[in-house]
Amino acid sequence: MAELDGRPVTAAQLQVLALTNYGHFTTMLVEDGRVRGLDLHLERLERDCAALFGVVPDRARVREFARRAVPAAGTAAVRVTLFDPAIDLGSIGGKAEPRVLVTARPVGSGVPGPIRVRTARFERELPEVKSVALFGALRQRRLAQQAGYDDVLFVDRDGGVTEGVTWNVGFLRGGEPLWPRGAYLAGTAMALLRAECGGAEERVGPELAGVEAVFATNAAVGVRPVAAVDGRPFDTAGVARLRAAYLAVPGERL
Repeated sequence: MAELDGRPVTAAQLQVLALTNYGHFTTMLVEDGRVRGLDLHLERLERDCAALFGVVPDRARVREFARRAVPAAGTAAVRVTLFDPAIDLGSIGGKAEPRVLVTARPVGSGVPGPIRVRTARFERELPEVKSVALFGALRQRRLAQQAGYDDVLFVDRDGGVTEGVTWNVGFLRGGEPLWPRGAYLAGTAMALLRAECGGAEERVGPELAGVEAVFATNAAVGVRPVAAVDGRPFDTAGVARLRAAYLAVPGERL
């Protein structure tokens, strides 16, 4: 389903996302009407809307529209996008009235399998905002998949590992979580897992010295192991306890 402010969205309203591509979003995993880190998702929408449009959306209104997409039972990935269908390339500087686009898709059950990634030099534009403009990041994923990998892990200009295309990265060193230091899009799943498991933060180079395991976090997937980076294998069994810790975080009623 796809609705704009609670009503079926039209092709004309959607085309500004394709032609102007200015807006922001968050994706929530809704399980039987509950969302882990719901407040974090809503705070992200408020923060990013203020950054891109200079206004803050009504939280209750956003929740109302999102609830319409939630199935009575089961699991769905619900994406909430804020954009203004009235603006275009020529009027981008004018006053904006962002509206709420809600889309939903079913999510299958089962534990996500490990992924094999390669590293690539890339820095996200305005990493503090979860923007709809994903061209550069998705191009890196396409290149990695064409080279035989599942995905790509970004390295910044100073040689520090930062994040994946649509996921955050974490490591295990000495059995304890380790988080990268740098400029990246911090996700809700990462924030919840850090609150549960703690862990130091430091700059980590692509050689991953002293790292025993690598894992990815994402609200729609949770925690999944990274089996190899640039062909170097890593242990995947140790990630299971982190996934269990994340799944134990109670959801909030949408």
